Amino acid sequence: MEYYGWAGTILRVDLTKGKIRRQPLPKDLALNFIGGRGFNSKILYDEVDPNVDAFSPENKLIFGTGPCTGTLVPCSGRWTVTAKSPSTEAFGDANAGGHWGAEMKWAGYDCIVFEGAAKEPVYLWIDDDHVELRDASHLWGLDTWETTDAIRKEHGDLEIKVACIGPAGENLIIPACVISDYTRGAGKCGMGAVMGSKRLKAIAIRGTKGVRVAHPEEFVDAVEEGIEILRTGDQWWFENFSKYGTPIFVMMFQTLGCLPTYNWREGVFEGAKELSGETLLDKYVKKKRACHACVFHCSGYYVVEEGPYAGAMGEGIEYEATGGFGSKLGNADLASTCAAKTLCDKMGIDLINCTDTVGWAMECYEKGILTSKETDGLDMSWGNAEAILEAIRRMAYREGRFGELLAMGSYKASKVVGKGAERYSITIKGQQMGLVDPRVMWAWGLGFGTSTRGGDHLRTQPAGEYMFTPEEMEKYIGTAKASDRYGWEGKGMLVAWYQNIRAVHDSLEMCKYFFRGEPRLYVEFPPKVLTALTGFKWTYDHILRCGERIYNVEKAFNVKVGLGRKDDYLPERFYKEPYTKGPYKGAVMPKENYDKALDEYYRARGWDLKTSNPTRARLEELGLKYIADELEKMGRLGKE
Repeated sequence: MEYYGWAGTILRVDLTKGKIRRQPLPKDLALNFIGGRGFNSKILYDEVDPNVDAFSPENKLIFGTGPCTGTLVPCSGRWTVTAKSPSTEAFGDANAGGHWGAEMKWAGYDCIVFEGAAKEPVYLWIDDDHVELRDASHLWGLDTWETTDAIRKEHGDLEIKVACIGPAGENLIIPACVISDYTRGAGKCGMGAVMGSKRLKAIAIRGTKGVRVAHPEEFVDAVEEGIEILRTGDQWWFENFSKYGTPIFVMMFQTLGCLPTYNWREGVFEGAKELSGETLLDKYVKKKRACHACVFHCSGYYVVEEGPYAGAMGEGIEYEATGGFGSKLGNADLASTCAAKTLCDKMGIDLINCTDTVGWAMECYEKGILTSKETDGLDMSWGNAEAILEAIRRMAYREGRFGELLAMGSYKASKVVGKGAERYSITIKGQQMGLVDPRVMWAWGLGFGTSTRGGDHLRTQPAGEYMFTPEEMEKYIGTAKASDRYGWEGKGMLVAWYQNIRAVHDSLEMCKYFFRGEPRLYVEFPPKVLTALTGFKWTYDHILRCGERIYNVEKAFNVKVGLGRKDDYLPERFYKEPYTKGPYKGAVMPKENYDKALDEYYRARGWDLKTSNPTRARLEELGLKYIADELEKMGRLGKE
């Protein structure tokens, strides 16, 4: 079958046998799971035993692009990598931007599925239809920048796009990620460690085929209409996000009083202005930069030219770096956060996991749970920038006792240390959280708790909580009360809706910042652009049902692992430890209200309130009868 939008091919690579084959993209997969994240999640559920070890050759590592990837659709430079996660021991995936995903699509592939494990290090070379596994022994031990340069030199082409792991992935550290385009990290769930366990150093691609469009004129009209809605719908957001990028959130959250500070203890930081997007742009950003087809260019090249961190440079320093290595660790030295971000990119380390793990170590050091003996002499006091950088390096190489501990990530490390260290690991299902404090952002908190990949803001990102009008909430969510930031009613319905629509965005492989708070971009744009692109008729109801189907498949994988309602709660800090200063002094997340919102959420999903397990009725409604049958055999099907 000839496809428009989709490439039409799944590439399968058996690393154990060294064999490569192509599989035609099934039509029912395309129409029911859209692409990218949806394709990956379905393949993982169908083909990987949830009980295998994440580092077993039986685990599969799946890279996916969406139908919009590589086209003129704005902000369509995303790609997803999926596997069973070593951090959560459950469903895992990570998403990144840049240009690598578009190159994969132009080479002619919707997914690349790796199985088995190579005996010696290899990398996959894709030159359109020419695909081969190549020896990577000369690349093993190199950082991600060195690896990218070496592969480009080997093929004599500086335009080749490379996704690879660094020393962190090679050493199987839990916070390891996959890096493409030097600085674009697919950061969540330890995907870099899974890649390292397969001794797969890199995937290098040269693609020249482009993407076929079913109805070009209608497609261009839909794209232009979407851009116009974005630019005129919230002009302040468009202009300022384009100018500052995500570091703009430092002062926004500081003003609100919910900037994560000292490992999530407080919501305001005395050095916030020094970490702000304005300061970053003034001091270190030299040139703006965009992902494929992006209308924002929120990224930028940064260079530190003087001081102890002179020479630190890179692209795309974000809020998770300036806030994560800054306020979260009690550090007001912006240059050091730039240096830490550069080091993480080269080592191939996820920023969120890294900053939370270092923050955990700092608080344990403050409490006397970790001493200089456990840290191998490293002074892990709050704000010690030199110690932060050294901790990152030791983490990447598993150097010494402390490096081995950090390499586990805070969740597993806290269980090894004991002595109350678990209290300071701010994780959900073993996964660290993005920098949004649920004491103040309640729908975000519920989204954190119910995310299928653990503590994660991007599975939900409910921007409409404070941007949709009551009338819009009533129309799309089903209750106007969800627009009340200080009320709980409707939050469960809001989060379920957002998780479904975000699954669509991830499967289209579009950046979530394109959608933000304008309802027309959620409701009108995806079906219109998909219809023109693919030639199939899409409606809002159909794509929303696809998103719900994807979320239920991921949930079912986690149910098979043994996760349930008990795993959908937040760290106790947010329920029991109020802020001691700032606009929200005294604020906590009321647990009794969270419980009520969780009930409402499960009702909206059609899941069992007691266990959180999906019910047969809802699964069959989504065309997932075979999953209902499997869960019933395991005794894990939800009660109606």
